[in-house]
Amino acid sequence: MIELDRRLEQLFPEMVRWRRHLHQHPEISFQEEKTSAFVASLLREWGIEVRERVGGYGVVATIRGTLGTSGAAGTGVDGAGGSIGATVALRADMDALPIQDEKDCEYRSQVPQAMHACGHDAHTSTLLAVCKALQERRSELKGTIVALFQPAEELTPGGALPMIGEGALDGVDAIFGVHLWTPLPVGVAASQPGPMMAAADEFTIEISGKGGHGGLPHETIDSIVVAAHLIVNLQTIVSRNINPADPAVISIGSIHGGSSFNAIAGKTAINGTVRSFDEQVRRTLQERIKEVTDQTCTMFGATNRFDYKLGYPPLANDPEETERFFRVARELFGEDNVRACPPIMAAEDFAYYLQRKPGCFMMVGAGNPETSATHPHHHPLFDIDERAMVNSSKLLARMALDYLRQP
Repeated sequence: MIELDRRLEQLFPEMVRWRRHLHQHPEISFQEEKTSAFVASLLREWGIEVRERVGGYGVVATIRGTLGTSGAAGTGVDGAGGSIGATVALRADMDALPIQDEKDCEYRSQVPQAMHACGHDAHTSTLLAVCKALQERRSELKGTIVALFQPAEELTPGGALPMIGEGALDGVDAIFGVHLWTPLPVGVAASQPGPMMAAADEFTIEISGKGGHGGLPHETIDSIVVAAHLIVNLQTIVSRNINPADPAVISIGSIHGGSSFNAIAGKTAINGTVRSFDEQVRRTLQERIKEVTDQTCTMFGATNRFDYKLGYPPLANDPEETERFFRVARELFGEDNVRACPPIMAAEDFAYYLQRKPGCFMMVGAGNPETSATHPHHHPLFDIDERAMVNSSKLLARMALDYLRQP
């Protein structure tokens, strides 16, 4: 473990170089063609088995350990052609966001309205370093490491399900992933068993009333007034229909209605997001939003068109694999630097992997006021303390090797 840690520390300058290249050349969800080609090229250069265009622009890299093999040298298979040991998957997401990069630094995004504002460039670079270090030590590895470089995490329906559908988890026994997280300081890591990140759903409601002259409201059905009442009414769902012990959020993100100061709008649209951790709570929220919408519109004589889209499910860590995280992370970072992660209302399509395989999603601190790494994720000034990539790489590698070495 110590020698592997040292090798990952040696690879830090390369991680920085890869990360800054990706940061300058971001590609948003479902458009990661050059990013995936960059990743695949490096992996092949190191002699790693690569499969491209998995579920879109996904890349799957396979590192087969040769420790204990009885077949041909370096094949990673036994005499009968089967794999030796267990198989662990490690995942990194690769996509950027449609945000204008407002940082003033040498590696600022060169693509207008595209930016790595959530650390996926660093996730990719971290996993590349892990792949390189483990490939160099295949003779010490009993088992198989599958690295999943995933597209389209930021935009539903996401990239995880298409990759799973094309066999990315076939033969995998467990899966681990890391998110570099600026709310945590560098040197700290966190996770928790069970639900840790929320389900994220979205809805659009188009209210149809009756437009008319602003001075003659009695001849109209004011869709903006209906929308105003509906927005207030929707806020009572969490406070009055959901158990206070169950975290839930309904937020309206946009409202569009009308085009003139002296005309009453016949149509108004509102859009919102719904976050929850429990599937029953999730269903209740969807049902009540629809009911409150219908009843509010009926009260004013308006009608509506209601569209509700289920997004990513809640991300729930396997309890046994989360225990592994706490043990491994404490050995790596120290008792005081490993924490239980409070529930996070952000969503992650890593949840789909955890629905199918035991595993753990882990948060690694990347915030540091001294390096201006203080802005929240998805902010135009977002950045990380790049030293967090070394911590992330060590944690991913140790989690994988700890799993492979178990009886």
